[in-house]
Amino acid sequence: MATRVHSTEDYLEALYFLAFPIGEYGPMVGRGPAPAARVAEMLGVSAPTASEMIKRLEADGLVSRATGRPVLTDKGRTQAERAVRNHRIIERFLTDFMGYTPAESHEHADAMGDAFDDEMVARLADRLGHPDRCPHGWPIDTVFEQAENRDLRPLDGVDAPNRVTIVRLAEHNGDLLHWFYDQGLTPGTTLEVTATQPAAGQRTIRIAGTAPREISDTAAAGLFVRVELP
Repeated sequence: MATRVHSTEDYLEALYFLAFPIGEYGPMVGRGPAPAARVAEMLGVSAPTASEMIKRLEADGLVSRATGRPVLTDKGRTQAERAVRNHRIIERFLTDFMGYTPAESHEHADAMGDAFDDEMVARLADRLGHPDRCPHGWPIDTVFEQAENRDLRPLDGVDAPNRVTIVRLAEHNGDLLHWFYDQGLTPGTTLEVTATQPAAGQRTIRIAGTAPREISDTAAAGLFVRVELP
C-alpha cells in the first residue's frame, strides 16, 4: 500500500489536538518531544517532513512560531476546527450510511476528507440529523469538546478502585482503535478499575458481566473517561 501524503488539514488537526490537550493528545512538555516532533509522531511522518509542512503553514499565516513552538493563529484555529468537524461528520456518514465499522470509518475519513467541500459536509450533516458525536465519542461541536475536556481524564490517570465510563477513544493509532472495539472498550461502556500495577505499566479492569483483565497503560492512555461518583 502506498504511503499516504498528509494534507494541510491533517497537520492542522494534529496542531489542534496539541492546542486543546487531553491525555496523550498533548504537547508532552518537559522531557517529551518538541511540538514539531509530536506532530510527526501523531501523523507517522519524519520530523523533517513535519517541520517542512509547519514552515509552509507559517508562511500561509496558519501557524505562528513567535514563541519558538508552532501554535495555531486565529486563522489556523478556524481552519483546524472546520477540518475536525468535517472529519467527524464524514466518519458518521461512513458508519451510519455506508456500513463501515467505527474503526474503519476513521481510516477512510482521513483519506476522503479532501474530496468533500463544506457544502457537501453540510448536506451530510443534514441527512444524518446533525449528530452530536463521531463514532469514537468526540463531539462534533469543537466548542463543546473543549469544555468537556475538563471533565475527562485518560484511563491511565485513574487510580483504583474507581468506576468510570468511556466517553472517547484516541484515534491516531489505527491498530489500537481496532483493538478497543475488539475488546468492547467503546464509548458509553462503564468499567471498574480494580487494581493498578505501575511497575508493570498496566492496570486491571472489569466490565460488568466479564472477568477482570489487564490493560497496558499505553492502551489505557487512549481511553478518555469520566469518573463516576460512588
